[in-house]
Amino acid sequence: MRPSRRAPDELRAVSLERGVVKYAEGSCLVKFGDTHVLVTATLEDRLPPWLKGQGRGWVTAEYGMLPRATLERTRREASAGKQSGRTVEIQRLIGRALRATIDLESLGERQITVDCDVLQADGGTRTASITGAWVALADCVAWMKTRNMIKTNVLRDQVAAISCGIHQGTPVLDLDYAEDSEADTDANFVMTGDGRIVEVQGTAEKTPFSQEEFLALMELARKGVARLVGLQKMAVA
Repeated sequence: MRPSRRAPDELRAVSLERGVVKYAEGSCLVKFGDTHVLVTATLEDRLPPWLKGQGRGWVTAEYGMLPRATLERTRREASAGKQSGRTVEIQRLIGRALRATIDLESLGERQITVDCDVLQADGGTRTASITGAWVALADCVAWMKTRNMIKTNVLRDQVAAISCGIHQGTPVLDLDYAEDSEADTDANFVMTGDGRIVEVQGTAEKTPFSQEEFLALMELARKGVARLVGLQKMAVA
């Protein structure tokens, strides 16, 4: 039995609330159970220097956790003077996931920055961030369309992410902290709306896992992402 008493293939309660920030071109408050992330998308008429003059845009992401997102206060990274390796890795992952779904040439020479701020963490902050980030990005694109800033369909597909793991010998979907901290294996799957893989991160925390176990996790992830994609569609409809 899982600590949460969920079935092995059962997601936590997921919600995607749009338009929660007045000034952002796109925003979403995403909740995966007790993991809550505020995502905003900001449109800017500027580009990284290495992209200037190439006739295409860019989508990037920043990620951070509020000091009391966890059980004990975490020091702000700004006060430490640098970001942790974990933070840099996660925000790069979010950026890659979003860029896999957007036509950068059709975006024009503009940049969309997606900020993911973890308000409360209970496992799966990166997967919740990616799932909510796509909703905020879609709203930003819609904002641009209403102002005739873009003419074509810039978003080519959806993207969502989910965690899976092997807990007490059983492959399970959408790990919360209680499971993640005790899992033999944990993995994060990032997939497009049509089921293609953007990225897979898998680690044997205690016991190496077999190909059969990996395929079981993949199957769980496909089901989970399909459900998340359905919720995204409902959110932006």
